[in-house]
Amino acid sequence: MEYVQLGLRGPRVSRIAFGNWSSGGDWGSVDRKAAIAAARSALDRGVTLFDTARAYGFGAAERLLGEALEPELRSRRDELVIATKGGLRRDPNGQMARDSSAGALRGDLEASLRFLGTDYVDLYQVHWPDPATPFSETAEALDDFVREGKVRHVGVSNYDARQMAAFQQSRPLDALQPPYHLFRREIEDSVLPYTAEHGIGVLVYGPMAHGLLTGRMTQDIAFAPGDWRANSDLFRGDTFRRNLRIVEELKAFAAERGTTVARLAIAWTLANPAVHVAIVGARTPDQISATLPAAEVRLSPDDLAHIEKITRGEVPVGGPVPESV
Repeated sequence: MEYVQLGLRGPRVSRIAFGNWSSGGDWGSVDRKAAIAAARSALDRGVTLFDTARAYGFGAAERLLGEALEPELRSRRDELVIATKGGLRRDPNGQMARDSSAGALRGDLEASLRFLGTDYVDLYQVHWPDPATPFSETAEALDDFVREGKVRHVGVSNYDARQMAAFQQSRPLDALQPPYHLFRREIEDSVLPYTAEHGIGVLVYGPMAHGLLTGRMTQDIAFAPGDWRANSDLFRGDTFRRNLRIVEELKAFAAERGTTVARLAIAWTLANPAVHVAIVGARTPDQISATLPAAEVRLSPDDLAHIEKITRGEVPVGGPVPESV
């Protein structure tokens, strides 16, 4: 495993982070034993950064991660970098809503600390921008958490450059967590130039395009009940078939280089000099074993150019927003 400082002000972390969003239940049923074993396997293989969120099952994912890492949280807390997110809630109708007000974030943080079983989180992030709350209120609330010792570093997720600039009028940002993969590159236009200019650490999520870049999907795939992809046009019809053909070409190219398409996809995100960390999710130890070697894959300029040629006809693959989950 390789390690890097997360931007100018962030902690030193593994270049691949463990993400446990699937433990919240939005990707179907959760095998708790396997999920805990996956987190333990990541730890054993050198991962130091573990990313989760309050909204992943509203306690389910955080509680499971806290259980998995309980021995280290108790005895070697300073060796772990725990990142979580707040700022989402369920409204009276059960729909997901954004709420980055000071009171809501404080409630989310306190719940996260309780579920994780720790006195502080190393990186606390606002999950999604909230148009109903001034950025100054959100930034000042997070600054309070840092001064109280409950948070070490402050970040945001899914913010664009304009929103980060507004946030930073009240408090510097240490990190940004945006989506980024071979089928979704919009952050290259203005977001990554902004983070590079301001020394903001970047940990990208979804490097395998919601499973598309694992190389295991076929057009006949049947998603589990409760999996958001089952109702997404991105994973059916002509769009899906077109992208699957591109994945097959990437798979062949990866094989020529002695690796897998999943490792190639993760390595591609890390090849961008503005990206510090790729967050990789896993439900089982085998999935961790299959993806962590991506940190050792080196892509030459010729490799990157060939990947660009292969993906020229791709259909962009986005992801769910809170209101759709």
